[in-house]
Amino acid sequence: MNGKSANNFSCFIVDDDVSFATMAASVVGEAGGKVTLAHTLAVAQEISAAKNFDLILLDNHLPDGKGYDFFNQVSRRNPDAPIVMITGAPDLSEAVSLTRNGLFEYLTKPISVDALAAALERAKLRMQTRATPATATEMFGESAAMRDVLQQLKQAAKHAASTVLLTGETGAGKDLAARVLHQLSFPDGKAPFIAVNCAALPGEMFESELFGAERGAFTGADKKRGGLVAAAANGTLFLDEIGEVPLALQAKLLRLLEAREYRALGSTEAQPFTGRFVAATNKNLMDEVKAGRFREDLLYRFDVFSIELPPLRRRRGEIPGLAELLLAQLAQKYGRTKPLLTPEDLAKLSAHDFPGNVRELRNVLERSLLKTADDAKWLTLDANWLNRGSSPTPVATSVSAAAPVTAAEPLPGERNLSPIDAQEYRLIRDTLREANGGIRRAATKLGMSPQALLRRLEKWPELRVEKD
Repeated sequence: MNGKSANNFSCFIVDDDVSFATMAASVVGEAGGKVTLAHTLAVAQEISAAKNFDLILLDNHLPDGKGYDFFNQVSRRNPDAPIVMITGAPDLSEAVSLTRNGLFEYLTKPISVDALAAALERAKLRMQTRATPATATEMFGESAAMRDVLQQLKQAAKHAASTVLLTGETGAGKDLAARVLHQLSFPDGKAPFIAVNCAALPGEMFESELFGAERGAFTGADKKRGGLVAAAANGTLFLDEIGEVPLALQAKLLRLLEAREYRALGSTEAQPFTGRFVAATNKNLMDEVKAGRFREDLLYRFDVFSIELPPLRRRRGEIPGLAELLLAQLAQKYGRTKPLLTPEDLAKLSAHDFPGNVRELRNVLERSLLKTADDAKWLTLDANWLNRGSSPTPVATSVSAAAPVTAAEPLPGERNLSPIDAQEYRLIRDTLREANGGIRRAATKLGMSPQALLRRLEKWPELRVEKD
């Protein structure tokens, strides 16, 4: 939402049914939204090329095309906006495909005012979750490694003209780091953040999507269209998976980074770019250079301020707190009460290697939430999914990001415990150490109330640590 509150947001309604569009605009207006309307796909494409939105209501069947085909384009240009697809002729395969690609909600006409208002409230919850800088910063956890990452992001934010390269394994949080850097760089919340998944950008559309195109630049270009670079002016252009850009197309990026200017496809006029470049990759780009798959000059343009995101297995102590934050976000996404995680389940999560890192943790929690009854107090953890892939590693006595995870010699207090109780014992011990003995802080990270933690400490008083 670019820093706005959920009661002051922009909404793009694309629907050829004038009566429904008028009703929807009224509902959105009552909720504090400012509405832009389009009744055809052509007009919608023109508007979306020039402006970003916080929320999008998209009809699937338009006079000159399908909203289904427009979805990818508008979602790329508005990566944070919940998109609600509306249709009078539902198609299950389309709904599944759109949902897998990030669709927020799929509604079938006729839709009552109350049903639309309820969907809007769910979308506002999503916008609030994504718009809160504190939430993004909390996702970094409190390990030494992530505190160092946050400090580096703060340092990079002081130099808005610098190019930042984020490296790390898949799912380690590079996209989150890019958003935090953007928030730190532009605290007023008015600057655009445009994310481009380079791996998903078709080669034949690479130049036109990034730089825009003049009318007649290629077959089907019947009007001038803006590009993603222009949309990111005075803000952040985030090039995710930069290592996937084909070698033949890398020269087009090199000029953009070297001269900070670009030309729309079919144009001879150069346009300046005033904003920050942030790139991310899970590859070793120097190895890619040696293999002849990545330009060395482009690497040096990207690798000006490099920040590595450590994998989740090197910061296990953060898993309980991350799990609670992610579960809260997922509960908001599905419009339901957040269930609780048992200490046993937190121990299982903390013992898992998570080769997919934070993304895998979120996936496990989302799968589990969908299998948990709406009125259930406790989450039904999908333990079978955790058993797939890499085998769990025992929770270590030290959760330092720099230290390898190794099995610990049982301390006197845990020698007579069951395996599950021993895991909980170690988890509480390590979390209390990280929290410097703070009961409330440790309880939050463990996903339990301070009273529940104190009851466990009655059984294991030796776990209490002195505060500094």
